[in-house]
Amino acid sequence: MMKKMIWLCLLLCFGCNTNKEEVNVQITQSADKRSIQISGLDNAVLQDIARDSSGSAWQALVPVYKMPADTDLKNYQPVQPGTYHVKDNSVIFTPDTPFAAHQTYFVRYYKYDTANKASDFIMGRNRPGGLHYSDLVFK
Repeated sequence: MMKKMIWLCLLLCFGCNTNKEEVNVQITQSADKRSIQISGLDNAVLQDIARDSSGSAWQALVPVYKMPADTDLKNYQPVQPGTYHVKDNSVIFTPDTPFAAHQTYFVRYYKYDTANKASDFIMGRNRPGGLHYSDLVFK
């Protein structure tokens, strides 16, 4: 029993990462409300994904969706089509069709770098195969 406790403590210690920075992603709309600016993403990730000329990598990191009337159906919405480009350490998303005036939208920011330590599985903060994300709502 004592050996198991020692191994668990060692696993928790090695699983912790005290140098991890918290990413603070924010959404702001342009003055004409034709596009949104997504800021706060890791600059190395921005520059790496910016090299993808197809733009499909952005939908894996920060896809934009229309908010359904029944918010329980958020996970079943199609991705809002549009274009992404990098400007001043931010991502600018412009939809193919303009944002509707009274429609609510959300950006789903996938946190691929968080909760992937062994200690997170042990502490119940993560489940195998689970993705962690934040939904950022805007109108």
